[in-house]
Parts: sequence; structure tokens; C-alpha cells
Amino acid sequence: RKIFEDDQIMVNPTAVRVPVFFGHSEALHIETRDKMSASEAKSLLAQAPGVTVMDDHEEGGWPTAATEAVGNDATYVGRIREDISHPNGLNMWVVSDNVRKGAALNSIQIAEILKKYFE
Repeated sequence: RKIFEDDQIMVNPTAVRVPVFFGHSEALHIETRDKMSASEAKSLLAQAPGVTVMDDHEEGGWPTAATEAVGNDATYVGRIREDISHPNGLNMWVVSDNVRKGAALNSIQIAEILKKYFE
């Protein structure tokens, strides 16, 4: 709501604290206005700057904060699938190194955008 400045966006978060040194992990559920397939979502996410899609349906084919995200700037997305409980719903697993992406890198990226905007 805050990021998009839109009070109509419904957010229903659950925070789980686990004893890890680095990394945020989220089981994300979204509902789109129009139906989107999992393959369409994968394609769009794969084109997004700073996003790495890891969605192989095999052992080690999904990202974890401890294996992929730690020490990296990218946000990793996997387990992208259509939600059987909502016709326009998608579920996915998202991980990132919160120390890099959540704190330091975000500040740098915001400063770069502001610099371009105010030059």
C-alpha cells in the first residue's frame, strides 16, 4: 500500500522469525486483475532487473536465503504456480539477502534514481 500509494491493495502478511544470519524469505500470494498463467509470471519476472527466477522442479531447483541469496544483490523467485483457490491467484517463494538488498543496495538504488530525476 505504501509503495504504490494505493489503499485498495489488500495486504495480509505473516511474519516468521527464524534464526538465520542473513536473508528474508516470503511465501507470496498475489491476485491479479486478469488471469495470468504461471509461465507468463515467470517470463515477466525473468525480465525484471535484479530478479533471478529459479523454478526448476527438481532437488535444489528453488532458492533459499542460505544458499542463493546470501551475499548477493538479486532477489530470487521460485515455486511460481497458479493458486487453485483463486482464479486469478499466483503463489511464489521469494528470497533475498536483507542486509544487501534490503538495506544497503536499496539506498544506493534510490539515490541513483533521485540523482537522475534531479539532474
